[in-house]
Amino acid sequence: MQMQILSQSPRNSLPLSSSISAFSGSNSRKIVSDSLAFPHSDIISFPISHGIKLASPMMTSNYVLPNQAQIADLGVEDSQLDKFAAVCNKIADAAGEVIRKYFRKSFDILDKEDLSPVTIADQAAEESMVKIIQENFPSHAIYGEEKGWRCQEETAEYVWVLDPIDGTKSFITGKPVFGTLIALLYKGKPILGVIDQPVLRERWIGLSGRRTTLNGQEISTRNCSSLSKAYMYTTSPHLFEGDAEIAFARVRSKVKVPLYGCDCYAYALLASGFVDLVIESGLKPYDFLSLVPVIEGAGGTITDWKGQHFNWKASAGSPATSFNVVAAGDKQVHQQALDALQWH
Repeated sequence: MQMQILSQSPRNSLPLSSSISAFSGSNSRKIVSDSLAFPHSDIISFPISHGIKLASPMMTSNYVLPNQAQIADLGVEDSQLDKFAAVCNKIADAAGEVIRKYFRKSFDILDKEDLSPVTIADQAAEESMVKIIQENFPSHAIYGEEKGWRCQEETAEYVWVLDPIDGTKSFITGKPVFGTLIALLYKGKPILGVIDQPVLRERWIGLSGRRTTLNGQEISTRNCSSLSKAYMYTTSPHLFEGDAEIAFARVRSKVKVPLYGCDCYAYALLASGFVDLVIESGLKPYDFLSLVPVIEGAGGTITDWKGQHFNWKASAGSPATSFNVVAAGDKQVHQQALDALQWH
């Protein structure tokens, strides 16, 4: 059995800022992490390729690039996509600069109304992202995890959907499998998606009608014809409840290896051809819309548990509805997962 290896450049110490501002308030709690610098690959400059090579994953024989006509039919030109991508790199760079200052440092944590954690890094990173979008595209709307809808109008053709730190629990415990998620919707359809891991300096970019890239290198999902051969990720089995827990258990019993704990990084690994299936429940739009162009541009499929493709018409009154997500590198495994979920 041949193993696939991810080659790495020499690992250095990542400098982290020593100046940290903290929350105050009765509902905050303190976390203190070791202030050790995290080793990482050589510092790179986005968006150009930086020379770190990804070992060739098994290419899917049934790879079909999303139809370029689909994006043209929407009325979005290639030149516009290029501009959006260039600005998106700046957005991710800005968020990354903020996030790296706080990674494995001492800071306060607040609890949201749903008891999920939020940190000053989440909030400051989102503000840095919003500033760049508003400077470059003042007519575009923004929907962020931390502050919701930002636009003078009630609706907009272009909507940026942001999650500055997807996987906050991983972030606050010093585990670099969290990510910054950026999606651009046009008339509800995700046409651009970014998964950025700012500590490992890895950036996946998906654009409608184009191949997905990791740090400038084209990537692909891998062949996997059967659930019995599939490596499957989910963030945690404890996130499934009721009927969803039962449905997930049916799939888990059929896969070769169930794996846990990767947050959005699992989808990035799927796009790169290292895992075959990701199944999750109760995700908000900012948790997964950015994943759609990344997965599809690498040859994979991502839908809800009924097999429906995602389209979110965000507006000032849009609730952050929960969705069930299944993503697969191979269409056969995707269909088999849907059949096992039996979500009707």
